Amino acid sequence: MKQISEAPLLSAEEEHSLGNAVRHAHALADSSPSSLEELREREESERLANEARERLVKSNLRLVVTIAKKYGRRGMPLADVIEEGNLGLIRAVESYDPAQNTRFSTYASWWIKQAIKRSLINGRQPVHIPAYMVELISRWKQAKTRFNETEGREPSIEELADYMQLPLQKVQMIRRAVKASNSSKQASSDESELPLSELLMDDSTPAPDEAMFSGVESATLQVLLEKIDEREATILKLRYGLENEEPMTLKEIGVHIGLTRERVRQIENEAIRKLGELLDR
Repeated sequence: MKQISEAPLLSAEEEHSLGNAVRHAHALADSSPSSLEELREREESERLANEARERLVKSNLRLVVTIAKKYGRRGMPLADVIEEGNLGLIRAVESYDPAQNTRFSTYASWWIKQAIKRSLINGRQPVHIPAYMVELISRWKQAKTRFNETEGREPSIEELADYMQLPLQKVQMIRRAVKASNSSKQASSDESELPLSELLMDDSTPAPDEAMFSGVESATLQVLLEKIDEREATILKLRYGLENEEPMTLKEIGVHIGLTRERVRQIENEAIRKLGELLDR
């Protein structure tokens, strides 16, 4: 803790500058240098990016400890929880986009919490449930609650499948996973233990990249997508599951349309910027 406290906190301007250094290195790494000068530029960019990564991480280790303490005494030593949180922090550094005008600590908090929650899920369960299934179970619980509130009764498995817009076979698989998790001893009589419901992915807090869509109606969004480049619109639809499909990762989209992961990320950011400008008009 003494070593951590020696790293100075960063101002918003410093965070943006360091974040841009990392993103610039990502952009150059996706291209092939055609001259010695370009190669030197890429090497210098990577050197600056490494320095930026180190500063961003060191200056936010206190944030990791603060968040990790909230998950102490829940089946993992605090030191292990902090390590998992550090992994989330490192991932946040790599994906942080200063153009979104968000403080890095706000952005990183989400990644830190999700890294810790996933480690608690995978480390404590007698019956191991993959992370993707944990997310589906969370959607299942939300769908059942909303259906009950709307219809005043429990939904059938077919109604759930229709409500979640998933194949019936997949919903039946989720139900079996729910039964397996409930039958295993997920909760303890010790009040310091967390039940599975407390460890599920926090869907009430959207990922930073998804937050911009939270206030946009579907019909309006479709109109906006028609006003940007077709490839940009396609990438956004695949990235955020805008056509009732599961959201895809940058790598999956790249394979799907024949581009590198970094190029897909660049197009996604440009498309989001254009949508923001259209919304401001």
